[in-house]
Parts: sequence; structure tokens; C-alpha cells
Amino acid sequence: MPINPLQGAQFVLAAHRIQQLPADEGAEVAFAGRSNAGKSSALNALTGQKSLARTSKTPGRTQQMVAFSLPVVVRGETSQPLETRLIDLPGYGYAKVPDALRDHWRHEIDKYLHVRRSLRGVVLIVDIRHPMKEFDRMMLDFCLATVLPCHVLLTKADKLSRNQASQALTALRNQIGANTPVTMQVFSAPDGTGVEEARAAVMNLLEGHERAIVAQRD
Repeated sequence: MPINPLQGAQFVLAAHRIQQLPADEGAEVAFAGRSNAGKSSALNALTGQKSLARTSKTPGRTQQMVAFSLPVVVRGETSQPLETRLIDLPGYGYAKVPDALRDHWRHEIDKYLHVRRSLRGVVLIVDIRHPMKEFDRMMLDFCLATVLPCHVLLTKADKLSRNQASQALTALRNQIGANTPVTMQVFSAPDGTGVEEARAAVMNLLEGHERAIVAQRD
């Protein structure tokens, strides 16, 4: 069995605001997705831990930006070693929360994506059984506009036949088009479909180039 480079991930902190996150140094990959898309299950499967990220049948349990440190070190632009992290962004969509908190999440996620220099890419979690929702499109549009690498995990593939999953993947590829920084794959946490491919994708993002900041946001 291949060595899991993400094994050994550890909880660092949960931040209500971007200023509370670890220092903006090193390299990190953010996980984003709607509240019921299987983001926590994907994080647990990728890190080889059953309870690193909270999973629940109640959508919206991730209500802060959660930082996890990784045991792997990558090289920066000047070949200096960089610490690495995963950032679990608040789930967005079906969560039954007050409008004020929902607006706060939207603002903080938007700010994080714009100003976080250590961000190397985004893993977008999309339920393979449903068309992309508004949040998914917004995230993809941002990544395309800023040339921020994005890897899409079409989760819950175990709920479909292999042929149906393949068709969904092809449809999304056709929808997004070629010559973009977006890559995608079929994924299932329960049966392990695509886990090794997804781990390699996360490592490729972490080893990517330092990004240029698009704009400062208040």
C-alpha cells in the first residue's frame, strides 16, 4: 500500500475570523463545499483518520475555519522548507443557521480566498448526484478568474453506478471546458474510490507556486 503523505494531520485551531488562523506562511490547501457534500468524510479519508474532521448527518457542523497541520514539508520558491496545512472552510448551503452567521461565513471565506498568500489551491467538494449549485459555481469562477488551482472531488460516487459516475465526470469536464486550472475526479470516502488520486492532487497543490494576491479586502 502506498505511503499516505497526509497521514499524521493534526488539529491546530478553529478560527472564527481569518486573523485567527495560523501565520500566513508556508503552504496550505483549502477544502470548500456545501454543507451536505461530504467534505468532512473526504478529509478523514484523505488523512487516513476516522475522526479528524467532524462528520454528522446534520449539515453545517463545520462552523469555523479549521486548520490542520501536516507532517510533510515542501519547498518554496527559493527552495526553503515550508510547513504545510489543510484548511477546512465552513460548509455553505443547507446549514440551518442565522442569516447573520451565514453572511459572516460568506465574508470570511471571500476574504480568505483573496488575501491568504500561503493558499496554494482549493479542493472543491461537489456531490456527484446533483448539478453544481451557486456556491460551487462561484468558487470555480473565482479560481478561474485568479488562476488559482482547483481540484474538484465528485463525492458520493458509491451512490451511483460506475457508468453513471463516469458520465457525471464527463459532463462536468465539458461544462468547465479545457485549458483551465481546474482538475476533477470521481471520489467516494466509504469505498475508497479515488482516494490515492486525491491525495496526489493535494500534494501537487501544496507544491505549487506561491500565488499573487488579487486584491485586499476589508
